[in-house]
Amino acid sequence: MNRWSIWLRTAALATVLAAGQAYAAKDVLVIDLASEPASLDPHVQWNPDSYWVYRNIFDNVVTRDDDGKIIPQVATSWKAIDDKTIEFALRSDITFHDGTAMTADDVAFTVKRITDPAFKSPQLDQFNKIVATEVVNPTTIRFRTDSVYPVLMAQLTKLSVVPKAHVEKVGNEAFNQGPVGSGAYKFQSIQRGVKTTLVRNDAYWGQKGAFPTVEFRPVPDQATRMADLRSGKADLIVTINADHAKELKADANTKVLSVLSERVAYFMLNSLTGPTSDLRVRQAISHAIDRQGIIDGLMGGYDKPVATMLSPVHVGFSDGFKGPVYDPNKAKELLKAVGAPAQGTFTLFTSPVFDQRIVVAIQQMLRDVGLKVEITSSDFANWLKRAQASPQEFGEVTFSRWSCGCQDADGILFPLYHSKSQWAKSNNPAMDAELDAGRSTLDVAKRTQHYKKANELAEATVPLVPLYQAAILYGARKELRWKPTPNESFFINRIGWDG
Repeated sequence: MNRWSIWLRTAALATVLAAGQAYAAKDVLVIDLASEPASLDPHVQWNPDSYWVYRNIFDNVVTRDDDGKIIPQVATSWKAIDDKTIEFALRSDITFHDGTAMTADDVAFTVKRITDPAFKSPQLDQFNKIVATEVVNPTTIRFRTDSVYPVLMAQLTKLSVVPKAHVEKVGNEAFNQGPVGSGAYKFQSIQRGVKTTLVRNDAYWGQKGAFPTVEFRPVPDQATRMADLRSGKADLIVTINADHAKELKADANTKVLSVLSERVAYFMLNSLTGPTSDLRVRQAISHAIDRQGIIDGLMGGYDKPVATMLSPVHVGFSDGFKGPVYDPNKAKELLKAVGAPAQGTFTLFTSPVFDQRIVVAIQQMLRDVGLKVEITSSDFANWLKRAQASPQEFGEVTFSRWSCGCQDADGILFPLYHSKSQWAKSNNPAMDAELDAGRSTLDVAKRTQHYKKANELAEATVPLVPLYQAAILYGARKELRWKPTPNESFFINRIGWDG
């Protein structure tokens, strides 16, 4: 065992003590998130803490069941008109929370809104292949893409339908503050820094929720989330680590729920400006990070190392890649060759939503090969803004985890590697060509070959360092009944109590 594994295995954690408070009432489900939602408008932001809340306020064009199969939601059925056009039959009995009926006009408005470049949705890359909608009648609509788009149905599992008349009446800002959807739960209120409250939509067309009220509370400190769960102040908590899981398994009143997700952890590098624009610096960073040491020392065996930004759950995955080799001596040699440009201070920006043990471990690994790395942290909303900012505003490096919720290579490689994406911090025409080709054919074998070439280019140019396929761990009260899914969707109306 190398010294990093030993160091990581002995990392200290705060001890969580149960507070002995009364168990949360069963008519109110209390969920501790790492941060409050950055947005309640489903088209403005897409991050775990926002997604958990607004996913329950809105219906999507289609959805997935707990086994990952795409099933009807707003659309009851669909058929291909040609290779670039698909027709959807829509439900006729869906009512928005303001009492108005949903029609195909609302669906068309939704597509136009999220694909409008001026709207600047961070989800634009997931839907901008749709170039036209045609309302056939109030319950029928057609989508046309600019070319063959094999990921369309997978992406539509995340397209939340918003009410055209209401959004146009109140405006985007007011809609974000008071969202109106058609989902199983209605927005009631948000107390910044305290909680976001949803109430059951008793007029919902589909499966009704078991809980009249749900409270999402922002609790950035992991130890506090643990204490809330063990004392009964919370029924479900997110973003726990392996050590927390061990504690909860020893508690008769709690349990651990886990799933090996489609989310992949990575260390993002700025290839376009600053010291990391030098390939040798990026290569040095890739050799300095002990991925297996992190997994062995901190992840408790739940997570799995990856050699590329794809995992076996992604369509388009291919194996045969070895990934960056941990070689600190090689890293030192590369940095010595670079000289002065690599001797300044590197900023590693982060947010409490990420496991800070991992962030600190990477910081120390980089320091060990001679890089001066300082950590700066902000709330997740500001982290997101910086992560999507220009290369000059981005800085040098950040740790992150990516999931498209679509289980397809396009949803992870295109936003992180394509030069047109606001997330990417690299520009490689050969990479763009492979990614464009991969999303323009229905042939899975051909797509897989394009993504294999894209990963080969990434391996050679190091725009980021792939780390591991993330296992998502949740802490729950023993009585809670819920099955986590690889795409991390959270539907309150699929949760119940045992006993």
